[in-house]
Amino acid sequence: MNYESTIPSEDVTMLDDTEAHAASRRWIIITAAVVVALLLAYIGYNYFTGGAVKDDTASQAPMVTVMSPGKQQVIRTINATGTLAARREIPVSIVGEGGRVTNVYVDAGDWVKQGQIMASIDRSVQVQQAAGQEASVGVSRADLNLAQANLDRAAQLVDRGFISKADIDRLTATRDSAAARLRVSQAQLNETRARNNRLNVVAPKAGFVLERNVEPGQTVTQGSGTLFLLAQDGEMELQARLGESDLANISVGISTQVTPVGTDKILTGQVWQISPIIDPQSRQGIARISLGYDSALRPGGFASARIQSGTSEVAILPESALQNDSKGSFVYIVGPDNKAVRRDVVIGSVSEAGLSITSGLTGNEKVVLRAGGFLSPGETVQPKVQKKAGGA
Repeated sequence: MNYESTIPSEDVTMLDDTEAHAASRRWIIITAAVVVALLLAYIGYNYFTGGAVKDDTASQAPMVTVMSPGKQQVIRTINATGTLAARREIPVSIVGEGGRVTNVYVDAGDWVKQGQIMASIDRSVQVQQAAGQEASVGVSRADLNLAQANLDRAAQLVDRGFISKADIDRLTATRDSAAARLRVSQAQLNETRARNNRLNVVAPKAGFVLERNVEPGQTVTQGSGTLFLLAQDGEMELQARLGESDLANISVGISTQVTPVGTDKILTGQVWQISPIIDPQSRQGIARISLGYDSALRPGGFASARIQSGTSEVAILPESALQNDSKGSFVYIVGPDNKAVRRDVVIGSVSEAGLSITSGLTGNEKVVLRAGGFLSPGETVQPKVQKKAGGA
């Protein structure tokens, strides 16, 4: 029995066409899916390797606080240090012959008046010499009186013819010689008295005794050096050392504030002399600041001074913005491309408001206020603007 069935050829042809059409549609769908997948992969690649990386780089840049300081009008102040000294020192020593000191009447720290006796010298020998000179004056005066009396008596006898004209001339010469000897004796006595008076050590000017270098019983001569050191009228001064540029910005008469080391006193003084020369080694000169007497002022000690030298317009920054290295002081500023740029500056006066920048800034830059020590030139940063240096 034959079970083989037969399919008409016409039906087979229809089946082949349907299967071919379905396969073609599947290939189109697969191709479209691949294209879409490739497109999505391309977009994702651009996103993660382009924009995302750039955003990540920007987010990793350090954030820094910046400000534009502008310029402010401030009183230009020069800070200086120096040595205290007497404005006018007067060394007092022996002006006479000297001898053994019998008494010392003043000590260091005392005030003296002009002409006041500060020490006395033994004058026992000189007193005897003066007594001898006084006796010589008496002898010369007696000789003069006798010569004058003889001349007067002789003059009365001339008209009677008992005395000649030659005798009168001889007696007149004797009288004149006696008068001359009296003047010589008187001059010698005055000289001796003057020498004796110079044995006293007296104050040539009124002032404050800084040093005492003599004691009773000591033998002193003109080669003994300074016995006392006076500060005339007690006036003191600060010899402030300043650089050439600072000296050029001050003038005689400007006010200063002086603080001696070891005290909290603030004394007011004035610049009374500016050094006409500059030390070729230190490149500094001296401004001499006059001060009245104060117990805190001790010659030889140190003091600091704040000298007001006018006003100027400068940029003011907090101390945290300043950096220092072997090349000097500098700050970091942020440019338009958000890159850190080193800018060298010159620091002026220091006040409660901050540090005055006398050179290097126009005031319009964006200055990094903090974290400058962690930056490098050319480093990319994220600036955060702050209006005031003292703000957060």
